[in-house]
Amino acid sequence: MGRRIAALALGDERFELVSALETAGHEAMGTDVGLLCGAGACGVAVSEALQDDPDCLIDFSTPEGTLKWVGEAAGRRLAAVIGTTGLTESQLAAVADAGGRIAIVHAPNFSIGVNLLFRLAGEVARTLGADYDVEIAEMHHRFKKDAPSGTALGLARSVCEATGRDPAEALVHGRGGRSPRRVGEIGMHAVRLGDTVGEHRVYFGNLGETVMLGHSAHTRETFARGALRAAEWAAGRDPGLYTMQDVLFG
Repeated sequence: MGRRIAALALGDERFELVSALETAGHEAMGTDVGLLCGAGACGVAVSEALQDDPDCLIDFSTPEGTLKWVGEAAGRRLAAVIGTTGLTESQLAAVADAGGRIAIVHAPNFSIGVNLLFRLAGEVARTLGADYDVEIAEMHHRFKKDAPSGTALGLARSVCEATGRDPAEALVHGRGGRSPRRVGEIGMHAVRLGDTVGEHRVYFGNLGETVMLGHSAHTRETFARGALRAAEWAAGRDPGLYTMQDVLFG
């Protein structure tokens, strides 16, 4: 993700790339990030320290890395865009606290299409009502660290908010040993397969029909473009914890 974001930023006159960050000891340390991402030398070397004072910091790292960089962004009063998933409740609380000092856009997925899907899933769930069962399925590459995906959980939250359900009570992960289906539950299913970029499906069904909403990501570039759009929107904005729904729909 870092390389795709860097490549797109270097090719877009709206952006100036001033720093590229990695953890200490990473094999890319000290290498020109333009060469790493195939855009040609740009004079910015990968470092473990934030260079200059950018308008916005974009972080797609690990939960621990996110806390470090959000803390630094808050200390410097820089806007931040966070695409890291798998954060614990305490880590999410730390991000929310930083949102009291700087503008933060935090989203489980930065694809424009997926964020439209979040909205549509809620609207469809609200319209169809309690007579329709809901199942959410996602598929990602074999190296993905969290399951279900942050996007699948985001879709579940959209459905729960639209229908007054508590995610802690409604979500059922997998189907092992559970039969029959409970009224109001939302099935969550995760598949890890090869190099799949990202597939998400939300199914609504009753005894007469099935409605399916879905999204397929073909390349990681779609997430990088969304992250840059969020960074442009967040730069100079008042402090607050925002989502891509704010970026797209205001």
